[in-house]
Amino acid sequence: MGIFLVFGACMASLAGLTLAFPGTAIDRIWILNPRAYQQLAPLGKGVGVLFLLLAGVLATAAVGWFQRRVWGWRLAVAVIATQIAGDLVNVFSGHVIEGGVGVAIASALLLYLLRAVVKDAFALAEPLK
Repeated sequence: MGIFLVFGACMASLAGLTLAFPGTAIDRIWILNPRAYQQLAPLGKGVGVLFLLLAGVLATAAVGWFQRRVWGWRLAVAVIATQIAGDLVNVFSGHVIEGGVGVAIASALLLYLLRAVVKDAFALAEPLK
């Protein structure tokens, strides 16, 4: 899960940089998802800043996850729950296959995170006060 969060932080950083600072050589990365670029680019540089903030949240969650902090687990749960909500919006916006696959994957991750053994691993790792 921590590696997944780090990967997400890297991808959000890449998207954020290309949207906040257009016209660079790394803009070519959008050939992988031109529809997303067509939807995001008109929103301006501000959306790039939001992606950079998302990258910060994901990186923070990854640090908390690797350190087995309860706040890291909670942040990971919040991130995945938000992803499910976004994927449901995609489903109801007509992108049934993409959104449905996203809901299925994110739901599986959320179920994993909510397992008692996973949650307990973070609770036990917290220092006693």
